[in-house]
Amino acid sequence: MSDKIKVGISVGDVNGIGLEVIIKTLMDNRIMDYCTPIVYGHTKIASFHRKTLAINDFSFNVINNPGMAHDKRPNMINCWEEDVKIELGVANETGGKYAFLSLEKALDDLLAGSIDALVTAPINKHTIQSENFQFAGHTEYIQTKTGSEDSLMFLISEDLKVGVVTGHIPISEVPEKITQEKIISKLTLMNNSLKKDFWIQKPKIAVLGLNPHAGDNGLIGNEELQTIIPAIEQANSQGIMAFGPYSADGFFANKTFAQFDAVLAMYHDQGLIPFKQISFHNGVNFTAGLPVVRTSPDHGTGFDIAGKNKASENSFREAIFEAVNIVKHRRESTELASNPLKISRFTKDRD
Repeated sequence: MSDKIKVGISVGDVNGIGLEVIIKTLMDNRIMDYCTPIVYGHTKIASFHRKTLAINDFSFNVINNPGMAHDKRPNMINCWEEDVKIELGVANETGGKYAFLSLEKALDDLLAGSIDALVTAPINKHTIQSENFQFAGHTEYIQTKTGSEDSLMFLISEDLKVGVVTGHIPISEVPEKITQEKIISKLTLMNNSLKKDFWIQKPKIAVLGLNPHAGDNGLIGNEELQTIIPAIEQANSQGIMAFGPYSADGFFANKTFAQFDAVLAMYHDQGLIPFKQISFHNGVNFTAGLPVVRTSPDHGTGFDIAGKNKASENSFREAIFEAVNIVKHRRESTELASNPLKISRFTKDRD
């Protein structure tokens, strides 16, 4: 039995680019030097995408459970029996149905400890909705399944790390959802993740304002004065090195973000637009604050280029590497904390 990290991979929407970036990533055998990949889908769908891409020298090792995985080959678990009609580039119920079946099986194995991490290919948030899935996205679903009170959508790359206070909600609801308690919760999750998952001992976190020019001292809104600044001050009193609030436009334009280990944005687009501009081809979406490790590429289903062999696998590859690194960091942190050195006090007259 191999002790390599087992990374489960959900296929996402079968009509999108998920399987394309998965196959392109796993075609590089060097991936197997770092982990044992296990894809949750079906070999017939994989074959359809492989043939569409004119890829002939690639195949999956079919297994029934993660314990059977071959550590030197890409593995696949068939999650359904019936034939599936694939319509590349089409958002329909079929794509949503099988995206959920893949995700559900992979997450069950993750929670059971049969795999060590989960990398999710993109879903269509509309077509996946059903009686079993009534969530705004992967993040909310996985948080609920793990029984976690809170989580942090954390976009990470070598150049920039950005988390958001509010995620997949209408922009009209953002101001009322931003509370002092929620900001402190997200700052705490981010601070803990930077220490445990990325081994940054004393993280410096920048906090963005909600309004233009961070409110201009109350001239353009009071959220900074009434909510954001008090939250930063309370976080500081709890040992979190948080600074701000900063005006988002100047903060990114002047590359002030380079002075910090991470940035907390108030809402989705405020953080993700600059992140994707700076790190689009190498960025990774990590759900911080959970007892399990889940990452994904920072792009969507790519319906407009599905089946055209145009999708880049770079972000998906980085999502696998980040998942492996985070699992390793957590394991090493646990080992170090389990057997700490005893503190000895020396006296002046000791020989």
